[in-house]
Amino acid sequence: MRKQALGIPQGLSLLYPVPIGCLINGMVPYFPQPELHLFGPITLHAFGALVALAVVVGCGMTIARCRRNGLDPAVCNDLLGYVVLAGFVVAHLYSVLAYYPEEILQNPLILLKFWENISSFGGFVGGVFGLWLFFRVKGKPIRTLDRWRYLDAIAFVFPFSWAIGRLGCTLAHDHPGTVTTFPLGVSLATRAARKYIQHFYRVSDRLEELPDMERLSRMGFHDLGWYEFLFTALVIVPAFLVLDRKPRPPGFFLATFLLLYVPGRFLLDFLRLADARYAGLTPGQYAGAAVFVAAACIAVRRGIYSK
Repeated sequence: MRKQALGIPQGLSLLYPVPIGCLINGMVPYFPQPELHLFGPITLHAFGALVALAVVVGCGMTIARCRRNGLDPAVCNDLLGYVVLAGFVVAHLYSVLAYYPEEILQNPLILLKFWENISSFGGFVGGVFGLWLFFRVKGKPIRTLDRWRYLDAIAFVFPFSWAIGRLGCTLAHDHPGTVTTFPLGVSLATRAARKYIQHFYRVSDRLEELPDMERLSRMGFHDLGWYEFLFTALVIVPAFLVLDRKPRPPGFFLATFLLLYVPGRFLLDFLRLADARYAGLTPGQYAGAAVFVAAACIAVRRGIYSK
C-alpha cells in the first residue's frame, strides 16, 4: 500500500498510538500522518523516519546479539547489509508486480522507485535472498551451523524492529480496512477521517457499501498497521523475551516468528480494503501460506521443538 504524505495538526505528538485515553466514539482518534518540512522539496514523514529507526535499531541489536553469542560482529554487519538491501528491493518489486501491475505499463520507471510501494512478505523473501547471496559470495567459509546461528540472531531481533516499522504504518494509516464498530478501530468522527476512508472505498469501487454520513461518523475503520503493531508489540515481542530465557537450537526463533506472525497476518488480510485479490485472496495471503509451510518444514527438519 502507498505511504501517504499527509499533514499534521499543530502540536500533535509524533507518538499517535500512545494517547489512547483520548478516545472518540470509544475508538482510537484519527490523525493525519505527522510530517516535518526540512527545506526545499525535502519533507520528513513519520513513516520514513520510523522505518529508518527500525533498520538502525534492528541492525544494532542484531550485531550486539551476535557478539554476545560468540559470533563475528563484522560478518554480521556485512550480512545485514545484504539482507536489508535485498529486502527493500524485493519488497518493492513484489508490491508493484502483485498489487499495481497496470501501473507498470503506464510508467515502467515505477519499478525503480524503491522507496514507494513495499510489501512485507516481499521483504521476507528479499531478506532470505540476501542471506543466500551473502553466503554464496562472502560467507562460503562459514560452517552450516553458524549460518543458522547468524540467521537466528536476525530472527530474534526482527519483531522488535518490525514493531517500530508497523508504528510507522499506524501513523501513515497506509493499510486501511473496512469500516467497523470494533473498539480498536480508528474513529471516523472527523471529516478528514471520513474523506480518507471514502477515497479508498472509491478506488476499490465499493463506495456504495458505505453507510450514510451520520452513521459513518459514529463508526471507525480497521487500521491493519495498527493491529499488527499491537500484535507484534504485545504478543510476539513478550513471547520472544520469555522464550529467550534458556538456550534454543539454531533456527528456533526464525520458525517461531513466522509460525506466530503468518496466521495473524493471513486473517487480517480479509479486512483489507483496496488490495488486489486473486480467487478471493490477497497476494500477501498466498505468500503467507507459502512462508508458513516453509517455516513448518524448517521446524520439522531441524527438530527445533523436540530438542
